[in-house]
Amino acid sequence: MTALPVYRWHLAPDGLATRRQLRAMNLRPGGQDVVAELQRPRRKRGPLVAYLYRIDRAKPVRPMTPARWAALTKANAARRSCPSCQRDAGYVIPTSLGMCATCAHPLGLAA
Repeated sequence: MTALPVYRWHLAPDGLATRRQLRAMNLRPGGQDVVAELQRPRRKRGPLVAYLYRIDRAKPVRPMTPARWAALTKANAARRSCPSCQRDAGYVIPTSLGMCATCAHPLGLAA
């Protein structure tokens, strides 16, 4: 088992990118293995870690199909509908409440 090369923040060589950087270029890792690690040190905790992929092996992002758009719309609608009153809350319902703010606080009291 070989260890991955580790680079410090902003010091990765050209030709490598994180998932987010690949996405900004309309690319995806495409099944390739991680080739390096990027670490950003922090004072009182362990370092932040990002994995790096080769840009030349990345594949283009798959286009959204009508079925994927429909599934995404349905999932977002489910996140906005209150299970108690069955209404569209107009925002994503917080998981901490599990229902819209009107149902969670019927007297209008802020928690």
